[in-house]
Amino acid sequence: MTAGSGLEHEEVSPHEFLERGGPLEILQLWINLPSRLKMTTPAYTGLQNSQIPSFTLDGERVRVNLIAGSWEDRRGPIESLTGVHMTTIELRPGGAVELPVPAGRNVFLYVVREEIRIGGHPAPQFHLAELQDDGDSISVESGDDSLILFGHVAPIGEPVVAHGPFVMNTREEILEAIRDYQAGKFRGAIEL
Repeated sequence: MTAGSGLEHEEVSPHEFLERGGPLEILQLWINLPSRLKMTTPAYTGLQNSQIPSFTLDGERVRVNLIAGSWEDRRGPIESLTGVHMTTIELRPGGAVELPVPAGRNVFLYVVREEIRIGGHPAPQFHLAELQDDGDSISVESGDDSLILFGHVAPIGEPVVAHGPFVMNTREEILEAIRDYQAGKFRGAIEL
């Protein structure tokens, strides 16, 4: 979803979940836009798991689900305005992968399930790894069935001012966004 110039959205649980309950896993990652793109027309692309290309590595012990960006000759279905590369990676016990990371990019690696090792160092479940941007790859190994969220993007290098759901570059822009929201100028609601 690109919030751009303003968008209301609501996350609604599936009817079956509301009736019967059960496990529900939601992970949201909000990515800032540079000032030149802040007023982009809002957009939403919904994908089902079957629409996300995947491929295996390391003797099928690693499955890469390519959401945005590219990996060798493959491209993800989401076209990012800012060149975001985003994947989920499933690792079976003993699975190992070298994750390609161009130098000078902000790197995001979040351990969703089980413990992994990053460059030989343990990273537990629900851990956000802080990584350097000075290499061209990161080695990841799993001792159990693990799941990670991995991505990278070029740094924006602009000031960030946040208030509630609004993220802009200045306090004045935040106040303008609040006024626009109160005036009903945001695009109609999208249910997710």
